[in-house]
Amino acid sequence: DKTVDENNTFEVNDKLRLLRSAVVYGANGSGKSNLAKAMQFMRIMVMNSSKDSQADDPIPVELFRLSDTTLSEPSFFQIVFIQQGTQYRYGFEVTGERVTSEWLFAYGRTKEANLFQRDLNEIHPSATKFKEGKGLEGKTRKNALFLSVVAQFNGSISQTILAWFRSFNAVSGSNDHLYLKYSLSMFHDSEESEEMHELIRALDLSIQAVVTDRHEFDSPRLISDAPEAVKQVASRQGKSELFRMKTVHEVFDKNGKKTGMTLLDLDDHESDGTQKLVALAGPIINSLRYGKVLFIDELDARLHPLITRALISLFSSAKRNPLNAQLIFATHDINLLDKDLFRRDQIWFAVKNRQGATKLYSLAEFRVRNDSSSLESDYIHGKFGAIPFLGDLNAQFDESEAVSGTE
Repeated sequence: DKTVDENNTFEVNDKLRLLRSAVVYGANGSGKSNLAKAMQFMRIMVMNSSKDSQADDPIPVELFRLSDTTLSEPSFFQIVFIQQGTQYRYGFEVTGERVTSEWLFAYGRTKEANLFQRDLNEIHPSATKFKEGKGLEGKTRKNALFLSVVAQFNGSISQTILAWFRSFNAVSGSNDHLYLKYSLSMFHDSEESEEMHELIRALDLSIQAVVTDRHEFDSPRLISDAPEAVKQVASRQGKSELFRMKTVHEVFDKNGKKTGMTLLDLDDHESDGTQKLVALAGPIINSLRYGKVLFIDELDARLHPLITRALISLFSSAKRNPLNAQLIFATHDINLLDKDLFRRDQIWFAVKNRQGATKLYSLAEFRVRNDSSSLESDYIHGKFGAIPFLGDLNAQFDESEAVSGTE
């Protein structure tokens, strides 16, 4: 369908088009959430390793624990992205104690150029391609990334790359309360506030408007029962903000005639699904407004399938997404396996091998008829893999009961 092609892709240059969204399917425990966590770890490491840690602080990398080999090897991270018209390939390897290697390449007109390469303490920035890194090799701690250090000294290329990582975010659709304060602060006072109000009204939640207020507290008093580490952060900040939201609903008499409006408390009176939509409204609207990359794990949790589809459609709309924000999300909602919604190369599957390692592959790797309308059925029946293989639970329970009876 040419319309799907036009809506779901955008042109970077005359040789390259990219997808506006991608969906990841897989059984529980297949590794979908770990993909989001790995990308978020890479972002945090790039943004903070040079400024938020001391020389002997451990690196909070999660090792793959199901292999004797990987427990003694560094973890590998690499990403390819385009920023300000240049395609970069950046990556690093880390253990819990140090950065073991790091590299940055940029694609020129004909080939890839090496900007810098690191092997343990040996760092070699290009004298012509990465002048900003010269002289900073010795200022890089073993647990910090060289890229982050150079950015701290206002290197132009490194600052450009950090800007891309700053524009990427991974959020959890099941622990969405973690982003509620962020979204409430945007509802209260931000350039995106009106767009967020429009989104909430458009999703048929019976909410006519929202009202927010802000309170400021002394941080130590507000979190007197918090862990010591949290108290230390709060004491540095000095103050904490608390945002409250009221939702405006219509009130009717016994004849169905509207008699006025009432305020309901978001936490006490609105459903879990409504609270989730409020929490996700901030990251979604912010990503669309500024052309960012957003990864939402378990997007469909506690949401009606039509609402999930509506949120996805925001990213597939040239009108609503003029800066080509990109949405990656993990889901179990098979109703979204629709050729009128996604191209085949937008649909991905996560599956674990016998050793517990996750592999990702795309529906584009399978032979599927262009007029196929049975993607949902084919997936459920295992044609593409990435589903749980369940035993006969009834027989299992019958056997357990028989053994229990014999005993």
